[in-house]
Amino acid sequence: MLFSKILVAYDGSDLSKKALKRAVELVQEQSHSLHPPRLEIIHVYAVPTFVGSEYAVNINYIEAAEATIQEAKSLIPSTLNVKFTLTRGQPAYTILAHAEEIGCDLIVMGSRGLGKIREFFLGSVSHNVVQQAKVPVLIVK
Repeated sequence: MLFSKILVAYDGSDLSKKALKRAVELVQEQSHSLHPPRLEIIHVYAVPTFVGSEYAVNINYIEAAEATIQEAKSLIPSTLNVKFTLTRGQPAYTILAHAEEIGCDLIVMGSRGLGKIREFFLGSVSHNVVQQAKVPVLIVK
């Protein structure tokens, strides 16, 4: 199966590292084709809202998010040309909106494994993306 643009949702978890590794493999498998796929990695961070010093809290979350992107960069072979996107928002919605905006034809992400009760009430990011995506989604376990 050939893809032209692959989006990886990366949050620094072990499962997202496995998803990133699988996406890199998919790109490398197609690297000798006439139009090799482009790879984009997105990290979506959310800042909880509460009364207090919001500025200081935002800085800490932004620094952690930037460190997560740097970690993803360190996992990519230097031979690949990859675009990295760091953005704030609700993860599932933001991943889906970004996927549509860039015209990707595959989303790759790790499964979260929240547990049955928590997932029933909250839902997981991967579950929401799978349910609402307009393109195939590869869930890596």
